[in-house]
Amino acid sequence: MPFDYKKEYKEFYLPSRIPGIVTVPAMNFLAVRGQGNPNEEKGEYKKAIGLLYAVAFTIKMSKLSNRKWEGYFDYVVPPLEGLWWQEGIQGVDYARKESFQWISLIRLPEFVTPEVFQWAVEEASWKKDPECSKVELFAWEEGLCVQCMHIGPYDAEPATVAAMKEYGKKHGYTEDFGENRFHHEIYLSDVRRCKPERLRTVIRQPVRKNL
Repeated sequence: MPFDYKKEYKEFYLPSRIPGIVTVPAMNFLAVRGQGNPNEEKGEYKKAIGLLYAVAFTIKMSKLSNRKWEGYFDYVVPPLEGLWWQEGIQGVDYARKESFQWISLIRLPEFVTPEVFQWAVEEASWKKDPECSKVELFAWEEGLCVQCMHIGPYDAEPATVAAMKEYGKKHGYTEDFGENRFHHEIYLSDVRRCKPERLRTVIRQPVRKNL
């Protein structure tokens, strides 16, 4: 069976609907950076998603090429993720989507070295989309966070975020947004095939323990 990160690391991908504290270790990702409203048709965000998946599946399907990478194992491509922020705001303001800055992500399996990454970007740029050159290798250690499973439409997320903030405050944690500390979402549902009220999204926000 292909390795499935969602099933093997449930503490990061399948949290409870009740907020909890988690420490997230260093991981490597494919990443595309951009800004603007993610709902804009034919906008930057939707284009970024296509580029990420083009490179992600090039790596996964490299087993069918003449390239044999050391340590390769078959796996399920991990879910799309997103880091979100806005200048001058702690957290995010859902009413001002046009001011979003974001980094779209897909986690990489451990065998992906800079060499594997570079090969995949060049291969995808040649076979699928020249703009795959925008995809970067992104190493990130998220650290201490509060997280929760949100079920429902994206525009209903503020209530879940408020519950997370209250949980953190009650248990001695303070929001800790800043450099490399972002509002983080992991998208477990395919928005094209899932009713809004059934969408599952992991929401994660950085915190620090009060002294």
